[in-house]
Amino acid sequence: METTEFRPENWRDEYREFAEATSKFYKKELDAKAYKGISGGFGSYAQKGGEASMLRLRLPAGRIDKERLKFIADCVERYKINLVHFTTCQTVQLHNLNEEAVCAIAVEALDHNILTRGGGGDFPRNVMVSPLSGVERDEYFDVLPYALAASDYLMTLIKGPKLPRKLKVAFSNTKANITHATFRDLGFTARPDGTFDVYSAGGLGNNPSFGVLVAQGVAPGQILYYIRAMYNTFCAYGNYENRAKARSRFMKDSLGGEESYREAFGEKLKEVYASGENLDLDLPASEPAWKFRAGMKQAQGKAPADSRVIGQKQPGFYAVKYHPLGGVPDTGFFKRMYELIKDMDQVELRLAPDETAYIINCTGEEAGQVLKATEHGARNSFEESVACIGASICQQGVRDSQALLNHLVEMARREGFEDGVLPRIHISGCPSSCGTHQIGALGFHGGVKVIEKVPMPAFTLHYNGCDVQEREKLGEKLGVMLELKIPDFLKLLGQTVRESGMRFEEWSRNNPDGVKKIAAPFIL
Repeated sequence: METTEFRPENWRDEYREFAEATSKFYKKELDAKAYKGISGGFGSYAQKGGEASMLRLRLPAGRIDKERLKFIADCVERYKINLVHFTTCQTVQLHNLNEEAVCAIAVEALDHNILTRGGGGDFPRNVMVSPLSGVERDEYFDVLPYALAASDYLMTLIKGPKLPRKLKVAFSNTKANITHATFRDLGFTARPDGTFDVYSAGGLGNNPSFGVLVAQGVAPGQILYYIRAMYNTFCAYGNYENRAKARSRFMKDSLGGEESYREAFGEKLKEVYASGENLDLDLPASEPAWKFRAGMKQAQGKAPADSRVIGQKQPGFYAVKYHPLGGVPDTGFFKRMYELIKDMDQVELRLAPDETAYIINCTGEEAGQVLKATEHGARNSFEESVACIGASICQQGVRDSQALLNHLVEMARREGFEDGVLPRIHISGCPSSCGTHQIGALGFHGGVKVIEKVPMPAFTLHYNGCDVQEREKLGEKLGVMLELKIPDFLKLLGQTVRESGMRFEEWSRNNPDGVKKIAAPFIL
């Protein structure tokens, strides 16, 4: 099968529906629920209060090439955008947009190979990929070409039957599993032999579940058959009546368990093959999605010795890691970065599912320049903590996860905690797990605690989660903690770990009940 070419003209007319609905919403002729049912399908939602909008740019594999980077920079400047967020689904969200801006940017994006269609709503979502695929030293193979082909194919399904809820597809190139491919709606995990294992019906949030291993050793050229089978399985067995149970992970229970689900998926797979539709992919295994063009890019200079500079598998070339606090870069970042890299051959940005950006394919000299240009980001692993956009913006949010993270970073800086004393934490403003709180060493999800009939801002603490393939584990719920007490809890934890002379990971292994004992006085 030839991959579907992205053609903006195939989608432009559909945005008239979005513009009409947005106009009615801002005129108060359409209520928030009805508007959400339309706008979500175009990657946009009204923010809390209904006076502004957000727009999610669909970026397959989290790739931001120079054209896309310039487009984002120009939009920030032209529409005076004051808030941008890197999401845990490898997308860019533009916030605080007025009616004119949200409608204009959504259409203008088409001219720069960016589609917002299906960025929200009951559609296949942005395809996620290990951010350093193609350049990572220890990867089994470059999964990026297959992920991009999958993204193109999924776009053809957006105009088909509507799914019960969103369908998230992910690819991983190592056991690190940072895209959570083993617990997505559909995940492809690379194997050392150049094939994929396939997982299905997983997900975080309410009723979290790890995926079912539905196939092993799948040839990369066959992945589209499995995507079609997943789509058909979801359409056939997904819950269209109860939105709370309309995610693929609920199908395991409704079908009678993992084995029954595996059989149901297998039947749909057989039907896809029997249909006669040719979904074979012919992508040369030796041809990565990105490679140095002969004579165009040569190693130059020695890269600075810094933990944010990562050697690529291409000798003499580097990726530079940049993690803005909370995944929120200052809005001038995009223009500064474009001006810096526009003449750097084959340099591009890759977004990661932990709200990190990697600037890849740098020579040693270029890496030094990029390192300096991104020095205002996270200073250590704790500051690389993950937080969703939070309740000040999100309609579904209960707590302001961004504000909590900022308070915690300020506390840690005042205490002067060394790198590794506190772990990276994950904060979600509600149980939905947009901040992936369930797989963090420490995680928090927002809620309310009623004390003497007074509702108080609070978070539930999760401990000892893990997303590494074959070691996946959901964090244990330790209880509810008032928001105002969380800085004191982490301060005491940091002081205890620092006094031990160990890093948090080692201290936690040596003191398996240590976190629980320190947290106990803070738990209600």
